[in-house]
Amino acid sequence: MDKKHIEQLASSKTAGLATRNAESTQQQIDSIMDDDSFYSGSLPAEVLRRVNALRNLQLEHHNIEANFFEEVHTLECRYLIKYQQLYEKRCNIIKGIYEPTDTEAKCAFDGEDNDEETTKPAEDEKKGDKVVGIPEFWSLVLKNSDVISELIKEQDDEILKHLVDIRLKMQDETKQKGFTIEFEFTPNEYFTNTILTKSYELRMGLDEHDPLQYEGPEIVKSIGCQIQWNKGKNVTVKTIKKKQKHKNRGTVRVVTKEVQTDSFFNFFSPPNVPEGSDAGGEDTDEVRMLAADFEMGHLLRDSIIPKAVLYYTGEVDDGDDENYDAEEDNDEGDGDDDDQDEDDKEDHETHSSHHHHHASGGKHGSGGKTRRKKQPGAGGSDQLPECQQQ
Repeated sequence: MDKKHIEQLASSKTAGLATRNAESTQQQIDSIMDDDSFYSGSLPAEVLRRVNALRNLQLEHHNIEANFFEEVHTLECRYLIKYQQLYEKRCNIIKGIYEPTDTEAKCAFDGEDNDEETTKPAEDEKKGDKVVGIPEFWSLVLKNSDVISELIKEQDDEILKHLVDIRLKMQDETKQKGFTIEFEFTPNEYFTNTILTKSYELRMGLDEHDPLQYEGPEIVKSIGCQIQWNKGKNVTVKTIKKKQKHKNRGTVRVVTKEVQTDSFFNFFSPPNVPEGSDAGGEDTDEVRMLAADFEMGHLLRDSIIPKAVLYYTGEVDDGDDENYDAEEDNDEGDGDDDDQDEDDKEDHETHSSHHHHHASGGKHGSGGKTRRKKQPGAGGSDQLPECQQQ
């Protein structure tokens, strides 16, 4: 079996790698539990025995499949070492550390027109303004993702201009399998971290409480990091004013407080996985937030990091997958809240900021959204770990 065949097989098998969609999983369970004929004894006893034997065979099939996925994960870890050589060279080109040769800058598959463009001196170069590397490369990559662009708010733009690399690390220990995504930033006025991390823990085997519902590996936990914000620069919170009326005197005062607001950087403060709860069988805000967070991890790992330049140029996007349901975004109100109801509404909208894209069994995507041609660029756990410093 050649490498291409293995990768195609792995890709097709890991298409359901994201957390199982809460709604579809619940439907599957309901369809079994609602089938009274199966459990009420309408089947002859000898037929029921045979059906149970088939269910045991299905369990054996799932166990074999789980072993397959473990081998696929190990294979992915092995090939990541080979990919890293390309990623490091890509990083050096983006940062301006390495200048491609004429041969490396020639894309034979584009034809002669592209060759003429790459050899033609730019207007800025004629004026003596030398451009270093590829400015704002990763910022545009993220904005050209239909899924991630919805999380990026106006206050995030300036920070993302300092993003110079996104890289992947994978864990393949016996007791811990998963992956970590690292975001590297140049020094900036917003926070002191140079690297922000997001880690995902995978469960490769069957859920002991629900083994017959196995659909492949799934993310069971995500861990963000603490962002060391400089004073007054935290873009994940905003200050609001609220009028309070004294019950007895009738006097009114204005108080200010900080509340969480929508921001891409909420990605590094993921929701906690409820311990011992059947999250897959509930359709709650928390479950949708977890599913969206997990799906983001898969999108970054499986598509954005390996295909970054194609996102930058607009040659691909994540709008091909139709596994996402379109959801309406709620407009935020103004900064002044007159009563507690408005405060509660604000908090609910904030915590729902990651709900827009949740897993539906596919790797990633934003079904229901209008596809648009991208423009090339010009220019939880109890305690979050400290983000790395370089």
